[in-house]
Amino acid sequence: MNDNDTNRLSRITAILTQLQTKRLVTATTLAEKFNVSVRTIYRDIRTLEQSGVPILTEEGKGYSLMEGYRIHPITFTENEANALILAEQLVLRNKDSSFIKDYTDAIDKIKAVLKHNVKDKANLLSDRTRFSQNINRERTSNNLSSLQFAITNFTLVSIAYINETKKSSKRIIEPFALLSTQENWLLVAWCRLRKEFRYFRLDRIKSLEILLVKFTPHKMNLQDFFDKYY
Repeated sequence: MNDNDTNRLSRITAILTQLQTKRLVTATTLAEKFNVSVRTIYRDIRTLEQSGVPILTEEGKGYSLMEGYRIHPITFTENEANALILAEQLVLRNKDSSFIKDYTDAIDKIKAVLKHNVKDKANLLSDRTRFSQNINRERTSNNLSSLQFAITNFTLVSIAYINETKKSSKRIIEPFALLSTQENWLLVAWCRLRKEFRYFRLDRIKSLEILLVKFTPHKMNLQDFFDKYY
């Protein structure tokens, strides 16, 4: 399978998720979301239909899935769905774009398995819920997901960092924890250059590379860190 085939398979799978997420979706909306032509979406829809997915076409309106069709036999109550929507709105005010994308992709998959009536209510609540912080949805970093991976896999990271005096430096760090602030995210990491734990603001990390090198996990949790260093 070449890259084009892989990309198409990923897109078709994502289209199926979109069809399950929303009551009705247009070819134009899908084309814009996946940055392809409307004609490509038509072909993808035909592929799904040929594979047995029961897609209904409403002339001039868009596509929908036959009621009752599900990828996974998972159900959520209305209150559970509403809680997820509230969490989604909290995430949307975050300033890290990688975290936003990963979470919204996950929420799309969750919405996809909701029953139509619960799905409609969840989408309505999503449209009617907003938080005042970061109202302009400014994104100041794009590294949160990569750092989450590094923390859980104990992987060294190389960063280009600009400190508060605008001085740039290259660091090899051992990511330990992430702290949320009103301004952005803070990374707690062992800095191999300074040989101590340091805080790094994610919006000051100008480039980041996950290295194929493991480090020895620090044998403490976040509370142990605070107790020891503060």
